[in-house]
Amino acid sequence: AEEQMKKVKAIKKWIDGYNDCRLKADELQLAFDFYKDEMVTEEEVDHDYEQAVKAIEDLELMNMLRQKEDPMDCVLKINSGAGGTEAQDWAQMLMRMYMRWAEAHGYKVTISSLLDGEDAGIKSVTMQIEGGEYAYGFLKSENGVHRLVRVSPYNAQGKRMTSFASVFVSPLVDDTIEVYVDPAKL
Repeated sequence: AEEQMKKVKAIKKWIDGYNDCRLKADELQLAFDFYKDEMVTEEEVDHDYEQAVKAIEDLELMNMLRQKEDPMDCVLKINSGAGGTEAQDWAQMLMRMYMRWAEAHGYKVTISSLLDGEDAGIKSVTMQIEGGEYAYGFLKSENGVHRLVRVSPYNAQGKRMTSFASVFVSPLVDDTIEVYVDPAKL
């Protein structure tokens, strides 16, 4: 029954989003017609336009985050790559950036593993980002290798350095997923 209620709630969310978009678009059309007859001001039409655009963008975002794992919490792992101390500093910058982003959006960040670098920065970190909606959905596009080119504060000659750090984001699956291991395959 709980699974069916989730499906009903998800479908209702889509219907409500569509109805809201339709209502805002109709209000905008009506406001524009009233503007032609000089019954409303241009500011009121602009306000209705902004509301219609926001409703459409919210529905578009919901469409982009419709995978079953998108609403889940996530585990984010950052590893420093080629570039030595500079890469470790870049990995720490990424860690701070993701932590600030998560806190600004109401997520709770828990560092489960942290390996400091020798001189500065970090070699690797594993963070859990949870407590909000769509943590994995928003962060899944961060998977990959991130590159930074800058004049290094760690280089005495003041040369430009290229640093790399890899970011892995995976959903924090809940207990509803059952894993079966066939004993015959062990």
